[in-house]
Amino acid sequence: MILDTLKFIYNHPFNDDNKLGAIARFIKWQIGTRLNPYPVVYPYTEHTRFLIWKGLSGATGNLYCGLLEFGDMAFLLHVLRPDDAFVDIGANVGAYTILAAGEIGAKTTAIEPIPSTFQHLTGNIRINNIGDKVNALNIGLGKERSVIKFTRSHDTVNHVATANETDTVDVQVDKLDNVIDKVPFVIKIDVEGFETEVLNGANRTLENGDLKAIIIELNGSGERYGYDEQLIHAKLLGFGFKPFEYDPMKRQLISLTTYGMHNTIYIRDVEQVQNRLATARKIRIRHREI
Repeated sequence: MILDTLKFIYNHPFNDDNKLGAIARFIKWQIGTRLNPYPVVYPYTEHTRFLIWKGLSGATGNLYCGLLEFGDMAFLLHVLRPDDAFVDIGANVGAYTILAAGEIGAKTTAIEPIPSTFQHLTGNIRINNIGDKVNALNIGLGKERSVIKFTRSHDTVNHVATANETDTVDVQVDKLDNVIDKVPFVIKIDVEGFETEVLNGANRTLENGDLKAIIIELNGSGERYGYDEQLIHAKLLGFGFKPFEYDPMKRQLISLTTYGMHNTIYIRDVEQVQNRLATARKIRIRHREI
């Protein structure tokens, strides 16, 4: 496990100019959390901060690597503008929400179903003083209003519970179409296999041409609920989206023939999006600008 983490850090594109420094941050963090188990506030981007503590795998990845999901997070930073709306579905502790609302200033709806994780999300909103820009909702999303059981002890991979999972919490669920008052420019969806249901409750939003991009994780997790992620791909194509990945250093969109095993960026009105990427201001993260 530690070896895999070290390999990931060493090979991360943001660390290509200082690989040993990134490894040193990992070692320093591992030692530090044994001496101080309490949350620590770390710099995130130039204008934002992040609460991090032992065992918080997603947030610590940003500590080691600047932006854990480098291409996708940089895409968000480069494509959003302050007068845009952004929806963060499966916000977890707020990595994308902080970037959108704290660094860019976009109006953000952050949706996180797990009550304990939601508390950490609101803590990060509070320390960044972005409460006026973020509407944080402690709910799940699906195709209709209901109550659904979620797991609550799996950190970044909590999910809608299956029949054999017992450490669960009941969560109110609503449709995306019901909970937003402005169609976003970008939506991020990370719901550990429940993407089909989320999109089934978002048809009105998907039909609206103001939505230009969706960052979505399609990694096979839908199989636990019997969903075929190829159908998600086909649905998004039907709404005029095409799959891409993003090279932040070149500010270049790379066309894909299908979705990847992690996040995929689906875009429509590619020319408009590419123009935004090319003209975005530089963002400082730690010692580098992108």
